[in-house]
Amino acid sequence: MAQVLEFKLPDLGEGLTEAEIVRWLVQVGDVVAVDQPVVEVETAKAMVEVPCPYGGVVTARFGEEGTELPVGAPLITVAVGAPASGDALGPADPPGRGGPAGAAEGSGNVLVGYGTSEAPARRRRVRPTPPAAVPMTRPGVAPATTHSPSEAATAPAAAPLAPSGAAPAPVAVPVEAGAVRAPHPAPDGPVPVISPLVRRLARENGLDLRQLTGSGPEGLILRADVENALRAPAAPVGSQSARSLPDADVTPAPGTSADGLRIPLKGVRGAVADKLSRSRREIPDATCWVDADATELMRARAAMNAAGGPKISLLALLARICTAALARFPELNSSVDTAAREIVRFDHVHLGFAAQTERGLVVPVVRDAHARDAEGLTAEFARLTEAGRAGRLTPADLTGGTFTLNNYGVFGVDGSTPIVNHPEAAMLGVGRIVPKPWVHEGELAVRQVVQLSLTFDHRVCDGGTAGGFLRHVADCVEQPAVLLRTL
Repeated sequence: MAQVLEFKLPDLGEGLTEAEIVRWLVQVGDVVAVDQPVVEVETAKAMVEVPCPYGGVVTARFGEEGTELPVGAPLITVAVGAPASGDALGPADPPGRGGPAGAAEGSGNVLVGYGTSEAPARRRRVRPTPPAAVPMTRPGVAPATTHSPSEAATAPAAAPLAPSGAAPAPVAVPVEAGAVRAPHPAPDGPVPVISPLVRRLARENGLDLRQLTGSGPEGLILRADVENALRAPAAPVGSQSARSLPDADVTPAPGTSADGLRIPLKGVRGAVADKLSRSRREIPDATCWVDADATELMRARAAMNAAGGPKISLLALLARICTAALARFPELNSSVDTAAREIVRFDHVHLGFAAQTERGLVVPVVRDAHARDAEGLTAEFARLTEAGRAGRLTPADLTGGTFTLNNYGVFGVDGSTPIVNHPEAAMLGVGRIVPKPWVHEGELAVRQVVQLSLTFDHRVCDGGTAGGFLRHVADCVEQPAVLLRTL
């Protein structure tokens, strides 16, 4: 007898509460193995392929490409059969994972390889919603794919579930013909919201969630529902409908307005907006800057690369200078715990670096940068940059930084006042290196000059510490031999 199991969008870690479907990797009727990726999603931090913990036949998918789902929302349902001979589904289906006997075991709603030793006591069976009540919709996005009972029960790939010579196990997909969207919650009942971001957005805008009808499964209220409610103008009590008014304005299509195109702040762009806004709200930052003669640093790099071996990048040399300066001024390698009113000073340097990709600005993190030499830093920068361009950065690659290096000189600008990468305490900005007139050894000469700027959290240190750090960085840029004292 086949059993239909529902796989929900798992907790992807790092405080992520939702993800957008980028690409489905399976179709309804496909046979999937345990741990096989079934969908590619985009979170606020990275692109992630989500593996399914069940082996069987896909009977339904929830959400079209471009749909944003909260953690815990259904992704797919899988018909897991019990072959007549009692054999397992296949080599990829370990005990306790594929068949009904193992349905009560496993990790529950988390990524494969992570989670608890046993699943929740109850696991409800999927009830695909008929097309008339498709739950997953949002402006400009097609509704989620669903199937009628006859279509789901006759999934074409059910036969491979049974071993050779055995009758194929039936694929049972129970459907309630009258399934409808959940009504408004009772005045004293729970509000159908999973995401804390949705609750915060409603609270900050004074919106009563009990007055909304969610477009998610079983009436779940999504962020899109709240945003649509905030955009919709409130009609005065007793007023005529807009259609009956002779001069009523035509409602713009979703995503547009009378003022122009509306672009949702979501994914990487939304995460960047949230982090920068939080940084400005919470961190009393200050910026200091200095011009430095980088001629000797450029000569030192050229000499290193001329000596053979892997090429050393300029970013790696600047990173090496940063780690040396942080060893002398550890106050800047810290974070502020506002709840405990404490400064947390780190004994390691996880160095983030700003990188522009097609998906937007990302800040990959080089772990233990203080323990790497210039060659090792060059290799790690190259690896993370390539992963960022290909969209393969994981949430772990983008979190946990303690200090950030921002080389905005690649955009052809000389200076900037960086915004601190919350919850870090400082960021060093590097402008372009260009020939400029400079007084060198008492004479006017053309030298390679760069502007360095440091934005820091004034709660962790005063201007003297920040100025000492920046001056040490500038000294190392002007005289790379200063670094020999820290090697």
